[in-house]
Amino acid sequence: MDDKSNKPDLPEEANPESQAGTGAPAGEEDFARMFAASLESTEEGQVIHGKVIKILKEYVAIDINKKSEGMLPLEDLTEEERGALVPGYPIEVMTEGYDQAQGFIRLSRSKVVKIRVWDDLQKMFDEGTPVQGAIVAKVKGGYTVDIGVKAFLPGSQVDLRPVRDNDPVLGIQGKFKILKFSRKKANVVVSRRAFLEEERDILRKGLLEHVQEGDTIEARVKNITDYGVFMDLGGLDGLMHVTDMSYGKVGHPGDLCKVGDLLKVKVIRFDRERGRISLGLKQTKSDPWIDLESRYRPGLRVKGKVTNTTKYGAFIEIEEGVEGLLHISEMSWSKRLKDPSEVMKAGEQVEVVVLRVDKANKKISLGYKQILANPWDELRARHPEGSVVEGVVKNVADFGVFVDIGEEIDGLVHVSDLSWNTRIKTPGELYKKGDRVRAKVLKVDPEAQKFSLGIKHLVEDPWTGIEKRFKKGDLVTGKVTRVADFGAFVEIAEGIEGLVHVSEVSREKVESPAAVVKAGDEIGAVVLGVDRVNKKVSLSVRGYQDALERKDTESYLGKQSDNPGEGIGALGEALLAKMKSNEEQGS
Repeated sequence: MDDKSNKPDLPEEANPESQAGTGAPAGEEDFARMFAASLESTEEGQVIHGKVIKILKEYVAIDINKKSEGMLPLEDLTEEERGALVPGYPIEVMTEGYDQAQGFIRLSRSKVVKIRVWDDLQKMFDEGTPVQGAIVAKVKGGYTVDIGVKAFLPGSQVDLRPVRDNDPVLGIQGKFKILKFSRKKANVVVSRRAFLEEERDILRKGLLEHVQEGDTIEARVKNITDYGVFMDLGGLDGLMHVTDMSYGKVGHPGDLCKVGDLLKVKVIRFDRERGRISLGLKQTKSDPWIDLESRYRPGLRVKGKVTNTTKYGAFIEIEEGVEGLLHISEMSWSKRLKDPSEVMKAGEQVEVVVLRVDKANKKISLGYKQILANPWDELRARHPEGSVVEGVVKNVADFGVFVDIGEEIDGLVHVSDLSWNTRIKTPGELYKKGDRVRAKVLKVDPEAQKFSLGIKHLVEDPWTGIEKRFKKGDLVTGKVTRVADFGAFVEIAEGIEGLVHVSEVSREKVESPAAVVKAGDEIGAVVLGVDRVNKKVSLSVRGYQDALERKDTESYLGKQSDNPGEGIGALGEALLAKMKSNEEQGS
């Protein structure tokens, strides 16, 4: 095999065999002496400034001012460097020795680059200049940063704040301060935090010198708490309190912004000595309450968004920074709502009516039922007072009966309006759910929201004309309906009860009426008085007995007058005296 087959495609001026045929006086011994001299003057690791002679398939022939040219592998160059190569292009290389088998001086470009990188890093470290780099990998205790060489970035030096998530860190490009540098050990420790702190101090100084109270500036949301938002002004943090975010109510600062947002805010207060800045978002806009009364007059229909519901109502935002209260009582004409969520929920768009505006206290009262037809007006028009309605018992309560007459509003028959003459303890004694009933409309009161019905009013009140039917002194009979400690109740007509007080139950003094009468007894009594307004009739059994005796005596005396020759005798005189005494006691 020919030895020349393993040699690179060298340019003629670099090939000793090509020079042998040129007529040059040098023979093989001369060439050997020439290369030997070249090698002696070319030390391994020597950095030389050369020029490109020719670009070959795998090598670049470089003129290094020696007897023999050097060969630089193309793969030792970066893609950018390869693209710039042309004959005559200056390039700095390092000698790696003579390749006897190939017959040329080996060169390296990458080793020169590394030397220059270390030189630059040494200078930056000495001068405290930050170096450009990129975080490329996570390692134990920190990260690897490519700054031309591999450097170590401790985890505590990544950012101004502790970093808990590795993924966002990888790939970060920027500047780093060199904390430790050892060229001999090839050890470099860098800090991104140190560079950021220096940059922040510079920006802080500029802010302290130029920012004034009242200035409108841009700031980025850095952190959100329950009481406000911390914002980065670029080197200085400011606090925007929740009360300075909006003219309206703010449930939580996070409802208006998120971390990373860039906002225009106003500097409200600036304590330069302590470096504290108070910021406001709402101050960048005009206060909507200033001319609110002129824009929202009572009766105006407006659209708004339900922001929150409570047990007593719902808050409606009718424009940015302006919320009104829709009280639960203003949500429905007829329904007694337990919770506003029965009508509307947070987030819904609704139409409401302005009822009142209190500019001083920044309050607006709103109404929802006012945009709906008032069923009370319709009810009063269709069922005026005195008209008769028919319906179904919808519910039975201790105080009365609710009747559905086919309208949006149910009528109430109070227990006292069920019967004229029956004493009812609970309405359930007479009616149950589902019963059909007729009733008279007693009252329709839209303001009080009362629709009153009466069942007993369908028949005449038995107490009407009671004064004419029962006069003082009339003798009556009736049945004892019940006995109490203070007297006995006697039904003297349908629906009419009278009271015999305990003092009027007997001529004799008794401790309790039960000692003389009981329920169901038929007794006679005399009417002592009638009170139609309070529906009371006072009766006396004792007076009834006296009246009977008087009547018998008068009858007897009348018979004696038919026989004038006969005197009334001692018995007659005694009866007359006793009647007179009883009358005086009764009076």
